[in-house]
Amino acid sequence: MKAAARERYGSPDVVELKDGDRPNPGADQVLVRVRAASVNRADLDGLKPRPSFARLFTGLRAPRNHRIGIDVAGAVESVGASVTRFKPGDEVFADLFAFGQGAFAEYACAADKAFQPMPVGMTFEDAATLPHSAILAVQGLRLRNGRTPKPGDRVLIDGASGNVGPFAVQIAKSMGAEVTGVCSTGKVGFVRSLGADHVIDYAEVDYTSTGERYDWIVDTDSHHPILRIRHALRPNGVYVTLGGTGLSILAALLMGPVISMATDKWMGLLIWWKPFNPDDVATLKDLIAAGKVKPRIDRRYPLTDVVEALRWVDDGRATGKVIITS
Repeated sequence: MKAAARERYGSPDVVELKDGDRPNPGADQVLVRVRAASVNRADLDGLKPRPSFARLFTGLRAPRNHRIGIDVAGAVESVGASVTRFKPGDEVFADLFAFGQGAFAEYACAADKAFQPMPVGMTFEDAATLPHSAILAVQGLRLRNGRTPKPGDRVLIDGASGNVGPFAVQIAKSMGAEVTGVCSTGKVGFVRSLGADHVIDYAEVDYTSTGERYDWIVDTDSHHPILRIRHALRPNGVYVTLGGTGLSILAALLMGPVISMATDKWMGLLIWWKPFNPDDVATLKDLIAAGKVKPRIDRRYPLTDVVEALRWVDDGRATGKVIITS
């Protein structure tokens, strides 16, 4: 089979499409014929890596794992001897972040617990947009104690036009929130089309300095100092960041708890993230069935053009998800 791989850290140009043997599923594994995969910011962060201290976990000089791609949708090709949840022909999707990655390939093989049945009636391409980004959006709008935005709350999504943001805008609207999306100039219309009540062009306006206050801020990729963001929160407000540079992540980890204890505001990193959590997958399926969440696909690339697909997202040009088909 053909599969994307990388031997060293760097830009998307380090990725190569290689020929290899098709995996044979182990006793508890499922072999899936990949029909679609989607590019996530996490895929690009893993290439560089970003933040740089991630090398402590992924390999100091070179990546220990050469496979790439976490979001996958496809049909079960074969199953291991102990697998009872799936059979050949079943349509499934998964976030392979915790299962060795490898979605950018003709076949993907992982433990059967990595997979869930696809939403009823959904295409492979639409299903491939969901596992990583949409679940992050669900969890970014819920604190560890179960608190979520209430109807009428003012919610701001910083990074509303990328991977996680479009889902977060739609989910927040489904909660009855008044939603503001932050994006670049050329994507303002796209964010409005998601249902955002207000859109801020970050090239023109710094939302932390406008005097506007929000009940909940989801930051898909931190770019503002956490102390400035604090002033954009209402009393009892929440700020959740999903990632960013090493400094912004450390600030959220170290300063967030201090601010949270010293004030009536909660600020910090989404450290309770549970990739492809089954309960959240069920919630997402309900939202999709109700027509409250719809995947937005920017463009599609064949597996042979995986490098171009990664470049398109890395350059910040995508509005919504980028799909890789095989």
